[in-house]
Amino acid sequence: MCTSIVEIVAAEGMAKRGEEWFPLTQAVVAYDHARHAPLGDVITLDFLNAGLEPGARAAVELTLESAKELRAALERAIVAAEFEEAEVRGKGAPPRFERAA
Repeated sequence: MCTSIVEIVAAEGMAKRGEEWFPLTQAVVAYDHARHAPLGDVITLDFLNAGLEPGARAAVELTLESAKELRAALERAIVAAEFEEAEVRGKGAPPRFERAA
């Protein structure tokens, strides 16, 4: 039975298929029957460019447990990246105003 669990978000980045990189426009997260993995229902991550041919996509099928571990790893990496941007590179620091001489 199909679950109809689908989330679609805009995505900005690049994906690779074969030797070719292409820009992304969307990411689709779904929970449904595996199409390729020898598993039951899986979380599918599908990265694509809606303006290119249908083959302009990179897809992954993960078990629910693997998807949870990926979510946790993403959260840790995002927190570390936000710290890097704010504290180390100063992008999150409040602006400093210099007095005119």
